Amino acid sequence: MPSLMDKNVIVLGASRGLGAMIARRAAAQGARTLAVARRRHGLDELARSAGDVDVLELDASDESAPEKVFSDRVPSLLVVCGGARPHAAAIHEMTWEQFSANWENDVKTSFLFCKAALSKPLAPGSVVVLVSSGAALGGSPVSGGYAGAKRMQMLIANYCQKESDRLGLGIRFLAVAPATIMPGTEFGKHAVEGYAEYLGMSVADFVKSMKSPQSPEDVVAAVFELAAHPNAWEGSVFKVSSDGIARV
Repeated sequence: MPSLMDKNVIVLGASRGLGAMIARRAAAQGARTLAVARRRHGLDELARSAGDVDVLELDASDESAPEKVFSDRVPSLLVVCGGARPHAAAIHEMTWEQFSANWENDVKTSFLFCKAALSKPLAPGSVVVLVSSGAALGGSPVSGGYAGAKRMQMLIANYCQKESDRLGLGIRFLAVAPATIMPGTEFGKHAVEGYAEYLGMSVADFVKSMKSPQSPEDVVAAVFELAAHPNAWEGSVFKVSSDGIARV
């Protein structure tokens, strides 16, 4: 996929944060971009400010979501981003519903759309990117099942790549994990506040204690680099840090 010009790109979780940034960049590169999310307000703002982006208000974790999305357009690039905001608390202070939120949203969405990509199937040369998290590698003790859910996204990418290879489909499945919390994003701010409260320190002190994080722009650039040259990168799971892209 050397160029996105006139290619179909679908971004799930595109109403804010990394998802919105990815949709904007795809549209700027001339892709026929469909932004999908639950939040209408964010989608409308994206449509107003990003130019040629189509939007679809939809819960991507609904069983019927892949059929609805793929009936609009079949993607050359599908990016699964966003998901539930994890509840910030110690494990014994959570309900099961709070603990499992990211499994019911992030993992279910990844499962449904990757299954559909294999079953349809998408055309040879298509790329599916799951945006995971560095929490999948190091854990995240105040976010319940979040780290395990993000690890499962990595495994889904790996399993689906094996199936694509076994069936000779020519579809590339990748998972991308930002290495550290990004305090400048809405999601990162929530995580920083949760950890600071848990550790009994100020948000400013917690941020100072962090290793220099990658920027949101670094993550977006990595998604497009991997999507543009998928066969140049061996493996299915990649970490994005301030040092660049590394295979996990």
